[in-house]
Amino acid sequence: MSRAAVSTPAPSSDDDWADDDLPRSLAVRYSLQDRVFLHVVRVLAFTVLAITSGIGIFLGAQSVPTLRHYGLSFFTEYRWLPSQDIVGIAAVVLGTLQVAVIALLLAFPLSLLTALFITDWAPAWARPLLVRMVDLMAAVPGIVFGLWVLIVIQPHATEVTHWISKYFGWIPFFHVRTDVDYPIWTQAPGYPSYAGSAAIAALAVAMMIFPMATSVMREVFAEAPAGEKEAALALGATRWSMVRTVVLPFGRGGIIGGTMLALGRALGETISVVMVISQAFEIKPYVLESGTATISALIASGFKEASPAQLSALLTAGFLLFVMTLVVNSLAAVVVARSRGGGVTEL
Repeated sequence: MSRAAVSTPAPSSDDDWADDDLPRSLAVRYSLQDRVFLHVVRVLAFTVLAITSGIGIFLGAQSVPTLRHYGLSFFTEYRWLPSQDIVGIAAVVLGTLQVAVIALLLAFPLSLLTALFITDWAPAWARPLLVRMVDLMAAVPGIVFGLWVLIVIQPHATEVTHWISKYFGWIPFFHVRTDVDYPIWTQAPGYPSYAGSAAIAALAVAMMIFPMATSVMREVFAEAPAGEKEAALALGATRWSMVRTVVLPFGRGGIIGGTMLALGRALGETISVVMVISQAFEIKPYVLESGTATISALIASGFKEASPAQLSALLTAGFLLFVMTLVVNSLAAVVVARSRGGGVTEL
């Protein structure tokens, strides 16, 4: 951005010369193009802020009837039975967190290693291609990942989850309430199976948040000071030692920020989760067991046929998801901004 700096007039008296050690004030004059650009950016920023605020106000206003009718029981009740006037989101909140956290655990190491490979190991000629491939993944619609997991991955994933529950079922998260000695295709009648679980749905979500986390981490790793990296290599450090002592400490804020941004994206994923999960409203820690529900999937599946009272309840659940996502993304933006400015490198 081009701008002209004009200094203030020279001192006109002897007393003024006593302040020569003070910094001179500069008057910045922007060109016409710069002023137009600044005004356009300000308008766009305020427009985004107004739209986001409008969405929050709308969802909050639509939540008032539900909160008046059900009170705090709306957040503690796990059943969703509108026909019996029993409505609560405890189960869907737990399911949302389970899917998001599992997806994050799957995507985080893959994103971190991919970002490090692109910035510090990949040949110079291959880096632009790898960056474009990762960015291209972000443009793939969620329904594609959902179909891919449902048709291609789930038959194999159920065999893996069956093996995990069979040998590590003593851990509550890996337990499945069925006879593990039964083959996965002949489960005992009336007992849960392995398909449509939170863990399998998280596979699709992990593929969707992987590009976002990788891009944020890669951008921060690329800004690591080249002088310190070259000095470490010149002193005889291996490339991994240089990455461990220079790149990772410098990019700590980017790792945290990218992970939190991916978490915010995972909390609101809808279509791929709807396609994979078997919807069930139950509070359970068994992530390998069939049956779960998320807030976004509940809204997508129940919005079309909802009565006015049910619609208010769905919008209340959406308002909670909106607040959760807004808080996570805001914290992530602060952490990423500090890491790019070098604020976290001194921690």
